[in-house]
Amino acid sequence: MDNLIAMLEEMRLPFAYDHFAEGESPEPPFICFLCPSSDNFAADGWAYFKVDVVHIELYTDEKNPETESRVETVLDGHGIFYDKTEVWIESERLYEVLYSFELEGKNQ
Repeated sequence: MDNLIAMLEEMRLPFAYDHFAEGESPEPPFICFLCPSSDNFAADGWAYFKVDVVHIELYTDEKNPETESRVETVLDGHGIFYDKTEVWIESERLYEVLYSFELEGKNQ
């Protein structure tokens, strides 16, 4: 998790795990991130190689290619292959650009 936090800090955007507390959400752009699952390599009932699935959700109030590029430059710089999707959230009046990838853990 420390490597992920360091990457998020490089993006120079406010961030929080999963969500910001009620009333504490910063003005866009900002990031929410979470690790909703894992894809570990296991044998004999033991996780030999741990892999976390990571979601970085970039929120902006308008389409912002420069901010997306900032996030992607950091991910590219760390050699991370990611999938990218985008959706407009009408109720929030925000764009969400979702970056999904796997982050390898240490051998056990």
